[in-house]
Amino acid sequence: MSADHDDNVCVCIAAYNSERTIARAVTSALRQSHVTEVIVVDDASKDATAAAARACDDGSGRLLVTVLERNGGPSAARNTALAQSRAGIFCVLDSDDYFVSDRIGRLLGTDLGAWDFLADDILIVPEQLLDTAPDRLAEEAPRVLLDLDLPTFVRSNIIVPGRERGELGFLKPLIRRRFLDTHALTYDLRMRLGEDYALYVRALMAGARFKIVGFSGYVAVERSNSLSVTHRAAELEAIVDFDKACVRTPELSEASRLALAEHVRATKHRWALARALEIRREEGVGAALRFLSQRPGSAPYVASRLLRARSERLRRRLGGTQEAQRPRHLISPKIAGAR
Repeated sequence: MSADHDDNVCVCIAAYNSERTIARAVTSALRQSHVTEVIVVDDASKDATAAAARACDDGSGRLLVTVLERNGGPSAARNTALAQSRAGIFCVLDSDDYFVSDRIGRLLGTDLGAWDFLADDILIVPEQLLDTAPDRLAEEAPRVLLDLDLPTFVRSNIIVPGRERGELGFLKPLIRRRFLDTHALTYDLRMRLGEDYALYVRALMAGARFKIVGFSGYVAVERSNSLSVTHRAAELEAIVDFDKACVRTPELSEASRLALAEHVRATKHRWALARALEIRREEGVGAALRFLSQRPGSAPYVASRLLRARSERLRRRLGGTQEAQRPRHLISPKIAGAR
């Protein structure tokens, strides 16, 4: 059987200090049809993540739990799973997320023609509302939302303050292993943030047929998006460096080059905020203000994020009501209509 028609699926779960959620993820993966491998890579956790994962073994011989001696980040963990897997299809499940209602069987049963990457829209559920997440899906097959191209993908990953996040880099597609092997694609070890984004960009640059359909059963658990969990500046700088390297690719289309340049500018604003917060913690407010004064182009973004965080803190202190949280889909109608 050729790799293009091998519907055996490996589910990779990279985990770090995920003792509380790993059982839900592993159990949901083992319950899927077509899954012949569930590979959990414990990225040198300090808790009982590995033991909690092994406790989910259903006796089918499909579960493999590997513990890394040194923390290498999500790219290293996923590359470990790639090296261990023999299935024709590879997919990622985050350790605090889960699958419902035979998500993989529904995806593989959809008549879409040839594809290299096949993703479904994600249902994002605030952690405190997990009991409201669906336990079954509608009977109709998921409709095609988008045949993804590189400019659309890159622009979807530009964060706009005050707007619900909907980056397509969050998608967790089924990936034809043959495509990865043909183009020598693995996760970039320099990336501890945006590793999916980088892989998808490189795949689209290599001509990947990337299709997206409606929600089929991937549930992402959403936690706080406060400034306290702002990513490190070095992680954002790695994304900027990646984008700049892609822009220098000679055969890149002008539309793709412009989209990547826009993503660079937006990521630099996020970097400025992260670095300013780091400087404030290390050297004080004055040093942070001096740093920002040298980057006036980032001032509107930084100011909007700081003001938003301050208003949220003030509302909580005064006992005001927070915005109603609700489950939502990742893909907005605007993006879905881009095809």
